Amino acid sequence: MKTFKLIPVLLCIFMLNVASMCSKDDDNSSSSNTHLNNVMNTVSSGTWKITLYNDSGTIKTSNYSGYNFTFGSGNALSASNGTNFNTGIWSVADSNSNDDSIDDLDLVINFNSPANFAELTDDWDIVTYSASKIELRDVSGGNGGTDLLTFQKN
Repeated sequence: MKTFKLIPVLLCIFMLNVASMCSKDDDNSSSSNTHLNNVMNTVSSGTWKITLYNDSGTIKTSNYSGYNFTFGSGNALSASNGTNFNTGIWSVADSNSNDDSIDDLDLVINFNSPANFAELTDDWDIVTYSASKIELRDVSGGNGGTDLLTFQKN
């Protein structure tokens, strides 16, 4: 009789052991989160200026001359040149959470107005980033052109 009571207990121990082996330790989400957190910390540190905006071959950098961009807390985004103040939102998105590659991170920018700031609204692929420079790219779905955007830290 004791043997029959011991079998369910052993079965439970076996199942718990097998379940503990099936963890998510094999995925790279912690590495991916590290890149995501590093980009978020970099962007939200200080103010930035646009040093390049190439809209499918047309350079429009001068539209943002004199503006300082602040990627603030709560995903608040602001751009000010001392006279004009524009607000939007920002975030960093990971398009493939199973991969630790920087290639899968996007800087999402959204301005509703004015028109030249609304042009910046997109999910920009992060090409490179450092403490002082962020290079972004977007391949347009409509016309297939490539847009380039570079922020330099003030």
